[in-house]
Amino acid sequence: MDLQLKNKVIIVTGGSKGIGLGIVKTLVKEGAIPVIVSRNKESILEVINDFKREGTELTYAVAELSDPKQCEAAVATVIETYGRIDGLVNNAGVNDGVGLEHGNYDDFVRSIHRNLTHYYMMAHYALPELKKNKGAIVNIGSKTSVTGQGGTSAYAAANGGRNALTREWALELLPYSIRVNAVIVAECYTPLYEKWINTFENKEEKLAGITRNIPLENRMTTAEEIADTVAFLLSRKSSHTTGQLIFVDGGYTHLDRALS
Repeated sequence: MDLQLKNKVIIVTGGSKGIGLGIVKTLVKEGAIPVIVSRNKESILEVINDFKREGTELTYAVAELSDPKQCEAAVATVIETYGRIDGLVNNAGVNDGVGLEHGNYDDFVRSIHRNLTHYYMMAHYALPELKKNKGAIVNIGSKTSVTGQGGTSAYAAANGGRNALTREWALELLPYSIRVNAVIVAECYTPLYEKWINTFENKEEKLAGITRNIPLENRMTTAEEIADTVAFLLSRKSSHTTGQLIFVDGGYTHLDRALS
């Protein structure tokens, strides 16, 4: 299927690793022009060089997304380079384990800035260009907003906020024909996920216990599977889809995991 994304300029936050990188790779395959925005210049350049060796030139902006000024500067870089923005994928974030019992005010607020506030700021600064082009926004979210996880109050709250903003923006931006949707992730084996798994002494057993509870094929969702859905939601092939929370999770969130 031709998603008609050729030469569409799409910002991808956190696009140098994990799910974000998967999204960038899919967009490149579709002929789009993804722009990576991340705070980790080293990982960005590694990705940029990998694509360059394959004949693809990518643009990037280094930004600490918890700083609104740097969000604004990143968007300005994209506009200066390409003169347009056709889509925004808000993806950057980290499950930083700020819980209720052992957390505190400062860490909670910091986590909200790291995981939610920049979703708003990036959309705010990109909006004038998105209005010109009837663009699309896709927010990446987490099952923690629906299922809870324990010990991660701030991250769960931020993801609840992502869900709410998705539907709020879908309504607010109707007059501009800007579609806003969210892709909700459950268990996807990214470098950050692997880092978490490695904290367990019996990591193989821990991983097996998780995949056993993923109903569809008892396996992790791949970054490519998430990316394919994101690309579809950015494209005109989903031209009448907005305000939706789409769970790409092998049925983890909503199907009975007690099935054997």
